[in-house]
Amino acid sequence: MNNLNRRDFLKLSGAAAASLNLPAPDAPEAPQAPQAPQAPQAPQALQAPIPFVRIGMVGVGLQGGSHVENFLKIPGCRITAVCDVREDRTSWAQKAITAAGHPAPAAYARGPRDFERLCETEDLDLVFTATPWEWHVPVMLAAMKAGKHAATEVPAAMTIDDCWALVEASEKFRRHAVMMENCNYDRPEMLVLNVVQQGLLGDVLHAEGGYLHDLREIKFEKKDEGLWRRAWSRKLDGNPYPTHGLGPIANCLDINRGDRFDYMVSMSGPSRGLHDWARDHFPADAPERRERFTLGDVNTSLIKTALGRTIVVQHCTNLPRPYSRIHTVQGTKGMFQGYPNRLYIEGRGKPHQWLEYAAILKEFDHPLWQAIEAQSAGAGHGGMDFIEDYRLIQCLREGRPTDMNVYDAAALSAVVDLSVQSTARRSRAIDFPDFTRGKWRANPKLQIDARLMAPTSGN
Repeated sequence: MNNLNRRDFLKLSGAAAASLNLPAPDAPEAPQAPQAPQAPQAPQALQAPIPFVRIGMVGVGLQGGSHVENFLKIPGCRITAVCDVREDRTSWAQKAITAAGHPAPAAYARGPRDFERLCETEDLDLVFTATPWEWHVPVMLAAMKAGKHAATEVPAAMTIDDCWALVEASEKFRRHAVMMENCNYDRPEMLVLNVVQQGLLGDVLHAEGGYLHDLREIKFEKKDEGLWRRAWSRKLDGNPYPTHGLGPIANCLDINRGDRFDYMVSMSGPSRGLHDWARDHFPADAPERRERFTLGDVNTSLIKTALGRTIVVQHCTNLPRPYSRIHTVQGTKGMFQGYPNRLYIEGRGKPHQWLEYAAILKEFDHPLWQAIEAQSAGAGHGGMDFIEDYRLIQCLREGRPTDMNVYDAAALSAVVDLSVQSTARRSRAIDFPDFTRGKWRANPKLQIDARLMAPTSGN
């Protein structure tokens, strides 16, 4: 059955609700007896302000640890519980939090599902997961079932069914389910959003984004992402990590806020990079030399939106190359192109010549970056990690819609599964589910203002 019909089936059968029982990530859930569908309510419109946000962190490794350090610097929040499969990481988090002058958080380290005990036991407002990809959905579902808001590292989900499970749970329990796409807050990306929202590029007709990052050494490490990320290159062939490049351009295209992803096609090239790396860096009898990978080294996807606009999304993490997220936005009056960053606006500067980034930053820098640059200094990924964490806490404290909601998390993450499907079917066009059920036509535009939170005596 196609994705839209499958979504209707899940709605009627109650399988999405059943998924809140949280089986192991790879275990399928049997359909339940049919239920009458209920009108969903958008969770982002149902939240009261939370003056002081209590956070439970699930996964405090490399990236999770970076978020811990950010939250210690953000007013109006406190980490009161931490969870990790490694007790040394929960101990590290406790020491970091007490060193900042806060009470020691409760620690949960009794195995991979101890987050369930955290969600059921702790009095929290937000559960934040920075775990391996397959655990994002189980943690978020457990959090929302327990009455907590949920936030996750990217991608939010790896299958269409899990995307729907997040949407259904968010609506049922009326809790936020936020995907923390840090690249939405990088300085060039926010500059482009500012330029687009001022109308200086005219009508945006085309955009390109990607994640082009040589991760061969990282995937074969004996720590951090090397413990789990390489396995995904054996599992699937498509784009397993689309949101870094796609998130910022989706904002410029008003996805889920006037337009939506309609359908996509995808294709992958050969899988060579990881095999070659293992051959060149491990002895002949090493188990790494015997691994077989299916992920094409370069995957390219084309997305058509409901309004007819086009998007290119690429993924390449297994070949030698400089880092790039591509970041191209083309409008009727000009365009932006990243790596290197440059802007062209018809009628400004010399015809057919770019305006370089240093020249445009003074004029088009996003007001939020100007307001928060000093606070974000030294934070992960050039400060954008701090800004995304800051904005999440600000929205929760003020009872405002989060910059990215559950429908955005589902739409962007759906590219993983849809790219796998299309690649396996000789680049056949695959429809996107409409996770908003038509609300994309009237949803308000994204607005990220520059107001800052006042310090609080409790932080």
